[in-house]
Amino acid sequence: MSIGKRSIVLIFLLLFVTITFFGFHQTLQKPIERKDSGIGEPSTPIYEHLKNYTLKDLASRCGIMIGTCVSYSPLLNDNKYKEIIAREFSVITPENELKFESVHPFRNVYTFSRADTIVSFAEEHGMKVRGHCLVWHQQLPNWILKGNYTREEWIEILRDHIYTVVGRYKGKIYAWDVVNEAFNDDGTLRDSVWLRNIGPEYIKLAFKWAHEADPDALLFYNDYGAEAINSKSNAIYELVKNLLEEGIPIHGIGLQMHVRVEWYPNPQSVAENIKRFRKLGLKVEITEMDVAIRLPVSEEEITKQAEIYKSILKTYLNSDSPQAFVMWGFVDKYSWIDYTFPGYGAATIFDNEYNPKPAYYALIEAMLDKIGS
Repeated sequence: MSIGKRSIVLIFLLLFVTITFFGFHQTLQKPIERKDSGIGEPSTPIYEHLKNYTLKDLASRCGIMIGTCVSYSPLLNDNKYKEIIAREFSVITPENELKFESVHPFRNVYTFSRADTIVSFAEEHGMKVRGHCLVWHQQLPNWILKGNYTREEWIEILRDHIYTVVGRYKGKIYAWDVVNEAFNDDGTLRDSVWLRNIGPEYIKLAFKWAHEADPDALLFYNDYGAEAINSKSNAIYELVKNLLEEGIPIHGIGLQMHVRVEWYPNPQSVAENIKRFRKLGLKVEITEMDVAIRLPVSEEEITKQAEIYKSILKTYLNSDSPQAFVMWGFVDKYSWIDYTFPGYGAATIFDNEYNPKPAYYALIEAMLDKIGS
């Protein structure tokens, strides 16, 4: 073979090796490129092995219910919203539809149509319902806020409200947040229309009346900022301990778990807090979890958010007899954070387009870890 022909052959060989190597190299690189893009999408290789699970199936295997609050308007008008709730959750909480101003707008008028719609949806899909909430200092109608009644009349108003609302859903709502957010952060009782006009005994009266209205319902005290051991949770502990000693029917504590990426409770302290309430014989549920992020959102913060969701769920799953882990919304487009805390958002486990975020997969990982342990 001549030198010219050999040169041509060598050139072709080098070209072939170069193309082959480059193509092989690109094939190796593809999963890494996809991993760094489209965070949280089911097609992303880092989450590929998790896409065939649902939250409620894994929760059932862990012995708990997993849920979200639900709002009437999107439930009525957004099919994707309904579809994901039915697929992923085993318990729901009406977000606003059972609050005082919604169901009792005038003294002698009750309106239940919106709450009925949510409860019916739960029944159709085999879900449990948490009732939220019977006694609170916010979202009250004007006839309460501007009311001028005797103490006896205030007692009758609250008793009638609890009897009527709880009684309507007897056997349909498994648990009620009877009293919501009755304490300040320093452990003192919060100033409210109920405290001013009835006195501190409004709390035990509310539990007594709720039990009379539905003896089978679980009755909870619910609050935020009391997830770990601190002044507020200490005050709540003393309250419920005294209620139990008096024979008042209270069955559980709701830890709301509204947190932020830059602030969240120490998981070990949360575990210790749950443990002391369990020692009193009370159930403990996570009732309103979300993890708000300061806008604009960074990839690092989305990752941190997922870590927080996972850490809290793992802490709860490792506690004594966990029962329900409920989030305050599951999709960013309907989250209360955006309109309540300007400058914050992206607090839930699905983005505005219903794509699951890393937080969604973090919850799946936490439950798979528990199942495998």
